[in-house]
Amino acid sequence: MTESLRVGLGYDIHRLETGRRLILGGVEISHEKGLVGHSDADVVLHAVTDALLGAAGLPDIGELFPDTDPAYRGADSRALLQDAFGRVRSLCYTVQNLDIVVHAEAPKLSPFKRPIAESIASTLALDADRVSVKAKTQEGLGAIGAGNAIACTVAVLLARLPSEMCDGR
Repeated sequence: MTESLRVGLGYDIHRLETGRRLILGGVEISHEKGLVGHSDADVVLHAVTDALLGAAGLPDIGELFPDTDPAYRGADSRALLQDAFGRVRSLCYTVQNLDIVVHAEAPKLSPFKRPIAESIASTLALDADRVSVKAKTQEGLGAIGAGNAIACTVAVLLARLPSEMCDGR
C-alpha cells in the first residue's frame, strides 16, 4: 500500500508588549515583554496549528477560530491545536515530524527549545524526537530584530494512516 504524504507550512507573527506573558509552544518564558493577541498569542502553536490544517487541506486557524469571536478571547492555544489536530486525525492523518523555527531577537531561546519541543509533542501525543525547534535572531533587522515582535515558521509532514487504523473513517 502506498502511503499518502502531505506537507504543510505555517507562519505567524505577533507584536511584543511590556507587561504581557510570553508563551511559546505552550511554555511560559520569563521576559519583560509578552505577545499581544486575541488568544494567549502563542505564535509557535498558532504556526503549528496552521501547518497541520494546511497539510490536511482544512481551513486555516483564522477561519476556524476567528479573533472576532469572543469565545476565543484569551484562549489557550493548546486547546486550539488539539481541536485542529482532532480534525486532522479524523481525516486519517498522523504527524511524521514538525520542523519549527522561532524568529526572536530576545529572549535567548536556546534553553527553551527542548521544553517547547516536549510541550508540543505532549499536546499532539508524539514522541519528542518528531519535533525539532530552532531559534534564529534577525540580526537587528525589522520589527523582530528591534525586539518588537516574534514570529514562527513551521513545516509539517503528515502521513495517511492505514485504513485498519482509521476506525472506519
